[in-house]
Amino acid sequence: MKKIILSSLVVLGLSTAAFAQAATDFASVDTDTSGGISFAEAQAAWPDLTQEAFTAADLDGNGELSADEYDGLVAASATPAS
Repeated sequence: MKKIILSSLVVLGLSTAAFAQAATDFASVDTDTSGGISFAEAQAAWPDLTQEAFTAADLDGNGELSADEYDGLVAASATPAS
């Protein structure tokens, strides 16, 4: 399942080069300190991030990324497309 999600992030338009360059730690991206990263917060850090890629990373579907979901998104950005 994880491989499907990781592959989906690349297919859905997440520019890995741009993401890797802009990626920062969870606390820096969570600018409102809510404990979750909204799409707006994520897109401020990674302008090339698509709604589809964000939604794929939001495994519990609550509209924001937890620290674990964020770590998955960062890891996916470093995974070469196969």
